Amino acid sequence: MKQLIFIGPPGAGKGTQAQRLCSKLSVPQVSTGDMLRAARKAGTELGRKADEFMSAGLLVPDEVVIGLVRERIAQPDAAAGFVLDGFPRTVAQAESLESTLASASKQIDDVVLLEVPDELIVERITGRRVGETSGRIFHLKYDPPPSPDRGEAGERLLQRADDREDVVRKRLAEYAALTAPLVAWYANKGLLRRVDGVGALDDVTASLFRAIGVN
Repeated sequence: MKQLIFIGPPGAGKGTQAQRLCSKLSVPQVSTGDMLRAARKAGTELGRKADEFMSAGLLVPDEVVIGLVRERIAQPDAAAGFVLDGFPRTVAQAESLESTLASASKQIDDVVLLEVPDELIVERITGRRVGETSGRIFHLKYDPPPSPDRGEAGERLLQRADDREDVVRKRLAEYAALTAPLVAWYANKGLLRRVDGVGALDDVTASLFRAIGVN
């Protein structure tokens, strides 16, 4: 049984590696973003509470998110373990999660930190271009289009607003401010496993599996 937390900056490849890990372990990827959207759609009590805040453009309170996590990890497919993706983001959330898990006789086994330098993340995200009608994603360096502003058949390429450098750097600064104390908190508990997120996908996956003792 493996009960894990996956953290890392935006653009580090966290989602891809978390999916590979879940497939290897045959456990669910528990994404708080997905849970919030599903709860809103289903109209559950917690979903209605979350909707009040999300509709007003406010952050969903920790107790609502913790409630959703509690419900999710109690489901049968999480009995053999889970990978938490996107939560906790702060030490306060980590403390709430710890007490929630303890009440269910569960605990976190490993906290994986996927590390990628900020400059490389900026390059990865700002280089993305999307086909205006097809939605096809190119990267100016890693998967270049026929020309910098045109895709196949001359389709116009756009840069998403979230992919602009100023936005990316703001997100990275917010991540660092929130996550640095969390990283130290889990390191002090002996749970932190640092994984280099630079390199080929398969190499990063192999490093990840070694870090948590998965063959």
